[in-house]
Amino acid sequence: MIRKPTHPGNVFLEDVMKPLGLTITDAARMLGVSRKTLSEFVNEKSALSPQMAIRISKATNTSAESWLNMQQKVALWEASQHAPTNVIPFPQPTALEM
Repeated sequence: MIRKPTHPGNVFLEDVMKPLGLTITDAARMLGVSRKTLSEFVNEKSALSPQMAIRISKATNTSAESWLNMQQKVALWEASQHAPTNVIPFPQPTALEM
């Protein structure tokens, strides 16, 4: 994976909030979260929690899994940027040992 995947907060901002003309304050109220919580999420300062994924899925009639999959891709990309260099691969069993 070469480029960083899109953060789900950016997707929520660009594909949900902006087209609906929702402010952070309005969307936070509708999701039942604080303005600060939503602001940090859409500004990519915090990761998507399972609880927030459920809230967004209920508000947008989408699946929580689709939102969490976006977050997982971002998290894996970020982890791969700091992959450990001291891991020794396990020996692979030969065909006869299997």
